[in-house]
Amino acid sequence: MTLHSATINGKPVNGQKAFSVLNPATGEEVGRAPNMGAAELDAAVAAAKAAFPAWSAKSDEELQAACAAVTARIEAHAGELAELLTREQGKPLNGLGSRWELGGTVAWAGYTTGLSLPVKVLQDNEQGRVELHRKPLGVVGSITPWNFPVMIAIWHIMPALRTGNTVVVKPSPLTPLSTLRLVEIMNEVLPAGVLNVVTGDDTGEFNLGGAMAAHSDIRKIVFTGSCATGQKVMRSAAETMKRLTLELGGNDAGIVLPDADPAAIAEGLFWGAFINNGQTCAAMKRLYVHESIHDAVCEALVAYAKNIPVGNGLEETSVLGPIQNRMQFDKVSRLVADAKGRGKVLLGGEAGEGLFFPPTIVSGLSNGDALVDEEQFGPALPVIKYSDIEDAIRMANDSPNGLGGSVWSSDLAAAKKVAARMECGSVWINKHGAIQPNAPFGGVKASGFGVEFAVEGLEEYTDIQVVFA
Repeated sequence: MTLHSATINGKPVNGQKAFSVLNPATGEEVGRAPNMGAAELDAAVAAAKAAFPAWSAKSDEELQAACAAVTARIEAHAGELAELLTREQGKPLNGLGSRWELGGTVAWAGYTTGLSLPVKVLQDNEQGRVELHRKPLGVVGSITPWNFPVMIAIWHIMPALRTGNTVVVKPSPLTPLSTLRLVEIMNEVLPAGVLNVVTGDDTGEFNLGGAMAAHSDIRKIVFTGSCATGQKVMRSAAETMKRLTLELGGNDAGIVLPDADPAAIAEGLFWGAFINNGQTCAAMKRLYVHESIHDAVCEALVAYAKNIPVGNGLEETSVLGPIQNRMQFDKVSRLVADAKGRGKVLLGGEAGEGLFFPPTIVSGLSNGDALVDEEQFGPALPVIKYSDIEDAIRMANDSPNGLGGSVWSSDLAAAKKVAARMECGSVWINKHGAIQPNAPFGGVKASGFGVEFAVEGLEEYTDIQVVFA
């Protein structure tokens, strides 16, 4: 089976050992990735550190041109990357799957390329001139998850490069192959050492992510993943006073107001909850529906969900694929099994072969039930009935997480009033999870801190220097 090389200082590196990457739809080996240790990490960081002076000295126009060249290379290889992504992640090529993810990857890369952080004049009068400058940090460490491995890597990498930083990226051991290939492609047009990648299986005594968070020559860590791992990253980063951007888990709530049209919102509700098979930080994980339309919403949602084909992602007819890994499959299975004894399964509920789990909708649950309180990160949605909007808002906010939320209504003004009271970083009206490259995205409470995207996200890869003249 193919061994996919890492790229350090512009050159392929394999290391002494490798680990297997499996297709979650079939269990077959897709390829092998280098199982790297401290020596390879130090080499990658050293390469990035050595490349930083020349890269950071480039003009804003030169950095923009380089990022445009990178974007063009990614777009040219989008088809190849999408197929590799499907093989290791499981998501279908079609629908909101791998081709869609690569389209988003190119869009985000292109939008970020067009951003800029010009000098800001704070004062210019007889007392003097005061300017605010944005300066690159140095080496940025990126730790990415398995749910959107290509797109999230670009979310981390492109703003770092655009602001004059150099990068070491570490993908999840469950989906490293598409990132290894992505970095290889980007290195076709980048100077050696500007972008490096390291991989490991995270099973031995040496933990690559933890070592990156503690590394003295990495100035910033940007991490997307679970709250528990985010806490570990924070602890490891403390000794070296690293800058951090943490986009952590969410348990997003949707609130359906009594004036909503069940038939009109069914499709949006489904994809808000089941995009990427529910394996999305900002997917809708809990749905609160007013008692007057609760049954109608459930019926419309189930009717739409019944027509969604689930299968091997390489088959053009598939719209949803398997759960990506056994650990996540077992968690979803456990939560659904618990929910069966507490509520009513309206659709799904029984695991299929291998890692396949059908879209599952359960009514009759409430806050305090495991499927409501825990982030399932999979294709299972609890629907909770409420009678008073104050109760719905209280239940929606009754979570340690605060990534996203949504309000569904035919009355925009009423929806905005409810949205303003939700404790989360992003709120959507009559849709859910529709992030955009021109809008900052980040969580509150335990869902992390710092933001990604737009100018505000770009600023997080810089230090401020104020010049008084």
